[in-house]
Amino acid sequence: MMTPRILFLLHLPPPVHGSSMVGKWIKESSVINNTFACRYINLLASKKVSESGKITILKLWGMLTVCILLFKQLIKQKPELCYLALTTTGAALYRDLLLVSILKLFGVKRVYHLHNKGIAKAANKPLNKWVYRFVFKNASVILLSEYLYKDIKEFVPRNRVEICPNGIPDVDFSLLIKKRGKPIVLFLSNLIESKGVFVLLKAMRILKEKNIEFNGVFVGGEGDIDAQQFKEKLEEFNLQNQVSYLGRKFGKEKEEIFKSADIFAFPTYYSNECFPLVLIEAMQHKLAIVATNEGGIMSMIDDGESGFLIKQKNIQMLANKLQILIEQPEIRLKMGENANFKYKNEFTLANFEANLVSILNKTISLC
Repeated sequence: MMTPRILFLLHLPPPVHGSSMVGKWIKESSVINNTFACRYINLLASKKVSESGKITILKLWGMLTVCILLFKQLIKQKPELCYLALTTTGAALYRDLLLVSILKLFGVKRVYHLHNKGIAKAANKPLNKWVYRFVFKNASVILLSEYLYKDIKEFVPRNRVEICPNGIPDVDFSLLIKKRGKPIVLFLSNLIESKGVFVLLKAMRILKEKNIEFNGVFVGGEGDIDAQQFKEKLEEFNLQNQVSYLGRKFGKEKEEIFKSADIFAFPTYYSNECFPLVLIEAMQHKLAIVATNEGGIMSMIDDGESGFLIKQKNIQMLANKLQILIEQPEIRLKMGENANFKYKNEFTLANFEANLVSILNKTISLC
């Protein structure tokens, strides 16, 4: 029996974000590459987070290059299946429309792995609705959480949808020793306002005004908020002596930051938020979490067990939950342990690889 051939059209870093990291792990996975005959095409044209969503000459050239590469791969050897990390909104949707058109021209079975959302809202425009109907017709879809199905319900029947939560590589848990001192509240994501950066700073201001002792650490690349704007907010809120911005961190540096933290805060209201990898990292590192109920986060955090779920943009609620975790270490530690237990059972990279292999085999068998 011949090894099934799969062509992967996915996102690879840079820049570093959830979809590109998942793409990297798929490409490097010995489990996936030993199960299928894999070929890969990188879809990413942006090299920086700040470039995402913008149309440039370089991106247009990149789109043409990807289309040419796709034609060459399909002419060389038609795959049993094409895996596409479909971008569901914005200009990149129309690039992916071209790719889907080429795949349909060659009669290739398609499975879309959705790392973003916004289809239900964007479908209010007649042109977008037509695009979604064309793109999703006869295709299978992989979602990160059952909570995300409502976004594509109009265009994809439930029997063509599979759920595959993200997973991340393991770390050495024996080294997860928390240092003593003021509790550290960590935010780790790109500095994008809708990720809740200023919401968190305002909540921290409330904690400071109540004389609650803590330190805040922000880590991530500059997005629509730059380092200078962040510094100005710290000074405006009188937080400059207890909150710091460390910029982008990777590898061992990022690990040390996670290990030193006590609480992870992620008050996102980012419209495309689906299943943030950074929350899995926080769970892996035994951090109690305060996050919003955006996207698939409700399937990640068990409210009151492994963390707190709060309403979006609710600064006072965020401050109250942070206060509980800062002042009651027994609750903080218990939630961290519960979060780590859920990570081990549901969100490891090994779980993700096994789930994805099963889904891809099932999709191929339906060809």
